[in-house]
Amino acid sequence: MKEDVPSVGAASPGELLRLLRDGVPRTRSELTTVTGLARSTVRARLDALLDAGLVSDGGSEASTGGRPAGRFVFNARARVVLAAEVGATHATIAVTDLTSAPLAVRRLDQDIAEGPEVVLPRLIAAWRALLAETGLESTRVAGVGIGLPGPVEHSTGRPNNPPIMPGWDGYDVPGLISAELGVPVLVDNEVNLMALGEHTTSFPEAEHLIVIKVATGIGAGFISNGLLHRGAVGAAGDLGHILAPHAGDVPCRCGNTGCLEAVASGSAIAAALRAKGVEAYTSSDVVALVRAGNLEAGQAVRQAGRNIGEVLAACVSMFNPSLIVVGGTVALAGEMLLAGVREAIYRRSLPLATGNLRIVPSQAGDDAGVLGAAAMVVQHVLSPAVVDRQLA
Repeated sequence: MKEDVPSVGAASPGELLRLLRDGVPRTRSELTTVTGLARSTVRARLDALLDAGLVSDGGSEASTGGRPAGRFVFNARARVVLAAEVGATHATIAVTDLTSAPLAVRRLDQDIAEGPEVVLPRLIAAWRALLAETGLESTRVAGVGIGLPGPVEHSTGRPNNPPIMPGWDGYDVPGLISAELGVPVLVDNEVNLMALGEHTTSFPEAEHLIVIKVATGIGAGFISNGLLHRGAVGAAGDLGHILAPHAGDVPCRCGNTGCLEAVASGSAIAAALRAKGVEAYTSSDVVALVRAGNLEAGQAVRQAGRNIGEVLAACVSMFNPSLIVVGGTVALAGEMLLAGVREAIYRRSLPLATGNLRIVPSQAGDDAGVLGAAAMVVQHVLSPAVVDRQLA
């Protein structure tokens, strides 16, 4: 996530830490020059960060005569972050350092329909097991980040009328987890966090991008001016429930008809193939058929890409991204899906909007959401205001 360098004279301890988070070791003299603060002030603020373990000794610079100056560097291992991306039928959990780099990752099979009082304790137990297995159980946990497969009111962490999550609407997810772990808990829609994960780890230079997840459902996350765009109530990016141009009156699980998800999700593709006598029940079945060279499966995925591209074409005209990243299980079918998406977007959008537009597969892959969940926590707990409050 894009961050500004502290203005001269404004470097609180938290802002000093933000400056050091680029990983470049600096001496007190260099920090004094950059911040414009008195040397004694820089020393006091560095001491506070050293005492908290957030900054460590980065060695000494080469001496040109006299005592070599000590250098200071951000200590990314001072705390760990617990992160999870929870899908409809699986979860990915991770323990990361304070740069969101994963230290351990695990996949879990689970059913979101079992409800929060079953799923959330399972996540907590899995995190604790992962900490124990990696020898990190004594390391202080900075916070927890979770992505859920439905709309989330980010300010409260409560799911907001999620269509495929019975029993989750309005549930106090942060409350249950914080009561067990005693740390800040942040919750967001899983595709928002996929967008954050792709942006922070693979495409940090892209100021305006859309990330699409095509799996059991279809969703999108938007990065605008380098920042995640959630919308007024966390519902931005609900691409799967936009009316698809050629969907007709196909019923959707949301209760409407003609939704994009009803004709282009992995479940919809599998249903269409079964109607033609092809054995396919899940997104993974569809991908396996395409990779095995099944012609009907390949054509169905290509058409799903066109359907998605026709809806995305409107987003391209409205949002004008420089990059569209396509991920999710169905995207593992390879170029078939991407080719359909590109075909429809370039046919339906004006050249001004598509002249420099790239449409690419996910680079973070299955870990995009969990990396985004960790990045969300890191951005919060290491923000200058939060660091200053903790040190005070």
